[in-house]
Amino acid sequence: MDKRLPPLLVAVFINIAGFSLILPLLPFYGQVFDASPFGIALLFAAYSFGNVFGEIHWGRQSDIWGRRKVLAITTFIAGVSYFAFAYAPNLWVAIIIRMLSGFFSGTMSVAQGFIADVSTPEKRAKTMGLFGAAFSLGFAFGPVIGGVFAGTEVAASSFRLPIFIAGGFSIMASLWCLIVLRDAVAPKGKGAPLPRYREAFHFVGTRPILLRLFIIGFFGIAAFASMEAIYGLWTEENFGWNAHDLGWAFLAIGAGGFIAQIFLIGPLVARFGEARVIVIGLVLLSLSMLLQPIIRLPVSGILLMGLLMAGHSLAFPTAGALISRNTPPERQGSTMGLLMASNALGRIIAPPIFGAIYGSIAHDAPWYIGAGMIGLVIVLALQLVKITSAAKTAV
Repeated sequence: MDKRLPPLLVAVFINIAGFSLILPLLPFYGQVFDASPFGIALLFAAYSFGNVFGEIHWGRQSDIWGRRKVLAITTFIAGVSYFAFAYAPNLWVAIIIRMLSGFFSGTMSVAQGFIADVSTPEKRAKTMGLFGAAFSLGFAFGPVIGGVFAGTEVAASSFRLPIFIAGGFSIMASLWCLIVLRDAVAPKGKGAPLPRYREAFHFVGTRPILLRLFIIGFFGIAAFASMEAIYGLWTEENFGWNAHDLGWAFLAIGAGGFIAQIFLIGPLVARFGEARVIVIGLVLLSLSMLLQPIIRLPVSGILLMGLLMAGHSLAFPTAGALISRNTPPERQGSTMGLLMASNALGRIIAPPIFGAIYGSIAHDAPWYIGAGMIGLVIVLALQLVKITSAAKTAV
């Protein structure tokens, strides 16, 4: 392992811990503003909306300024935005601040660029696995901290301390990047060209494998993000959970992703191939959503969300890897840029829709609709197995 990589992984862990620390608070913090389920889901979607623009902007900016400088600046400003979020006077100001937080936190492409700088192509998959593990660990521990330090009353003062801690985590990550992290390559002085989305649309639309993978990614990630958005409201109603309880539940979610990233995805891909692993991940996603309102027990509420995250961690990183493997080098930038935009669109559009369904139709309906969405894309994933198997046989 390159000695410049561990400092980046530490920065990713600290940054994601700060980001995920907020997640169990949002359903209850939204209630401070008398927000409807739709409004609370907007708090989740607003971050993703800012995030997609941040990923495009900061990825290119890191080519000009260098990865270290961009990571240090953006995580610092993101940390300051958390302090502003703690004192938001109303829902719409909170949503705007969440957009800004998402924009300045849109640096995963910068971190991935750093990984590309320090790792050879043959070691990149293993390195990305370490990156995913750092992400999942941060996602596991952050919500626990948020839940432990949150108050029990539905009042702004109950949530300020954990939000301050989230801001402190981001500022800590900024200082870490500034002091410890070192660029692997010198800044290029100019940004990479923007993805050519029109060409990428045509390219993906004419490739059966890629088209199915893009549809799977869009609907799968949309459903997953929507379950995250309604989970706090649903468990509050069914189990009487508060932010403390939800924080511990998110530990299981992060643990599910960590186990899948570290122990499962490599051996499963080696034995069954990418397409079948995508099917396995989607089946776990659909099953966890379907069983949640049927079993309706606190222990299943935790375990099934861990299963949900495990399915997510198996299906979508594998889909991204399969897209990259079936895309020629000259089209990698535009195709992966389109993938990022497509997935982000799902995270932006779907949570408010599912929040509205939760509030106006039935509280269990999002689980069943989400399971149905995943069930439909499983059909595409099974077609993908046949297409990739036929391609291997032809070779």
